Amino acid sequence: MTTAIKAYDEAVDAPAQHHAVYDYDSGPPVDRGKFAVWLFLGTEIMFFTGLIGTYIVLRSGASEWPDPTPRLAVDITAANTFLLIMSSWFMVRSIQAAQNDDQKGIVRWLIATIAGGALFVSVQAYEYIELIIRGDLPSKDLFWSTFYAMTGFHGIHVIAGVMWLIALVGPAMRGDYTSKDYVKLELGGLYWHFVDLVWVLLFTIVYLF
Repeated sequence: MTTAIKAYDEAVDAPAQHHAVYDYDSGPPVDRGKFAVWLFLGTEIMFFTGLIGTYIVLRSGASEWPDPTPRLAVDITAANTFLLIMSSWFMVRSIQAAQNDDQKGIVRWLIATIAGGALFVSVQAYEYIELIIRGDLPSKDLFWSTFYAMTGFHGIHVIAGVMWLIALVGPAMRGDYTSKDYVKLELGGLYWHFVDLVWVLLFTIVYLF
């Protein structure tokens, strides 16, 4: 009996090579941070698709829809849209600087991106103030309620994006982003490009048609 027990213990404590050991990563085939951001952006796409889709349904179902040109500052907003597009280009330059280990370039272009986003929000806030003073409130008619809903939610996303990019400035100034590791900078860029793309769609739908 003792011999049998001893043989059993030796079998249990046998070297690892006698057992099949599987070492694999069951996670997504991309960086987990990128996967999480893309998943988040997927939910954001559905959110804005719902807003834009509702606007299109309401507009197509209305007996008449007002011309946005006399109601909105289209020229100023067009310039503001160009500013936001340029800020997206600044973000690309910041990531390119990281790929080239240009530490000063990372910080310089990142701050330029933040400045562009902050100025965009400031112009939009000024537009809101002028509209409110004029009496064009969300409760006035269907046009204004949909206008404030879509541009307002987008404005909140821009503010969130600016705050995200501001949080990246400190690590950038410490030299944390290099050609071997700039994922966090790239994730902020993904969100910022998404915000810019959504605004181009909103500007085209709300301000031009």
